[in-house]
Order: sequence, then C-alpha cells, then structure tokens
Amino acid sequence: MNHHPLSAINPNAKIGENVTIESFVTIQEDVIIGEGTWIGPNAVIMNGSRIGNNCQIHSGAVISGTPQDKKFDGEYTTAIIGDNTIIREFATINRGTKAKEKTVIGSNCLIMSYGHVAHDSIIGNGCIVGSYAGVAGEVEMDDFAILSPGSLVHQFCRIGTHTMIQGGSKVTKDVPPYCMAGRDPLAYTGVNSVGLRRRGFSNDAINQILEIYRIIYQRGLNVSQAIDFIEANIATSNERDVIVNFVKGSKRGIIRSVLDARGTEE
Repeated sequence: MNHHPLSAINPNAKIGENVTIESFVTIQEDVIIGEGTWIGPNAVIMNGSRIGNNCQIHSGAVISGTPQDKKFDGEYTTAIIGDNTIIREFATINRGTKAKEKTVIGSNCLIMSYGHVAHDSIIGNGCIVGSYAGVAGEVEMDDFAILSPGSLVHQFCRIGTHTMIQGGSKVTKDVPPYCMAGRDPLAYTGVNSVGLRRRGFSNDAINQILEIYRIIYQRGLNVSQAIDFIEANIATSNERDVIVNFVKGSKRGIIRSVLDARGTEE
C-alpha cells in the first residue's frame, strides 16, 4: 500500500494491494478497499464503505456518510461501490438505512463532481450520474442509465436501462427502458437509438423498441391497454419483455409523452 504520511488510516481498515492513498485522506475502521484503487487528497471513507478493485475516489469525495433521513436510527448499514467505478471531486454517497441496509453503486460507473447518491439507492453497472445531479433515497437506476448534469431524482423513482435523461431534469415518475427523456415536466422524447447502437443493439431490436413506444405513447391507449396490445401483437424478445415488465412493475407510474401547447401529442 502506498499511502501519504499525512493521511489518517484506521489500522483495522482492510485495504488491498497496490492501493494509493494521497494526503489528508481519512479512512475509518469498518472499511474495505479493493486492489489497485486510488484515493485522492482529502477524501473521506467512512464506516460501512465497501469499495471494489481499481476504483478512483477523487478529492473531497465522501463515501458512506450518515443517511440524510430522519428515520435513520444508527443501524448497521453499508455503501457498496463496484469495480472500476470513478467517483469524482466532492461527490457524496450515503450508506443505507433499515429500508434496504445498503446503498449500491455498480461496476464501471461514473459519479461526476458534486453528484449525490442518497441512502438505499441502487445504481446499476455502467451508469453515469452527472455533475450536480442529486439522486434521492431508494431510487433505482438500471444498467447503463445516464442522468445528465443538474438533474434531480425524486425518492422511490426508477430509471430504466439504457435511458438518457436531459440535463437539469426533474424526475418525479419512472422512466422506462431505452428512452430519452427531457422537457419540463419530464416527458418521453424518443428512443435512445444512438446509445443503443453504441451498445451493439441491432436495427431490428431498435425498430421493435420504437414500435412499442409508438403503441404506448401515440395510439391514444391508456397504459394498461397499451401493454395488453403489445403482449398480444408484438413478438416476444428480451427488449419487449424488459419494457413490459418495467411498466407493469412501476409503482409511481411512467412519464408521459411530450405534449404541445394545445395538449395534443407532437
């Protein structure tokens, strides 16, 4: 371990091989840090931190801070960060509460500067949380979702896989998979076709996703009618099932389509 003499490292912390710890870092007792991880100056790694291999924790970041939830009563919880994840300057990640007992950031994620992930949120693999974005408690972001800078996510919301949310958005309802979402109030603005192609989705798969969202948002059906129609008329595929299961499981309801000033669909 390569650590600066001006860092405060509890001797009971479990720190892997080839970990670099820069100056003025604080690492508390109940901490596990995986091999090859770099901890930047002035970072604070608090009790309950579980940091994977080859991560980067940049200057001033605080990992596993006490939940900002009045129901928290000092129960034992953790904040888990997967391998190869980057936490940039002054980002804050709170540990869980009795609700889920852990906050999770997946592998290969990027939490940009000043981003915040609150208690009991579950962030999937390959996700991005932009600078100054705030993720409230018990939010779920599925794999490869992108939350652009300055966005705010209401507690208990879910953001689907491969979704991209416009900067400065206010997310108060669930955002289905494979979407782009923007405007105020937040609305479905199309399918994230560019992102899907970059991830290796075929044209046939993307076209099917487009057709599914035409049914949901442009046929004049309510959500239940649209899902029934999709199940009866769209061939089974992984993408279809991901969308259908997401919408069926939504507790807050999904975002609506973009409406023009006259209240009709664009």
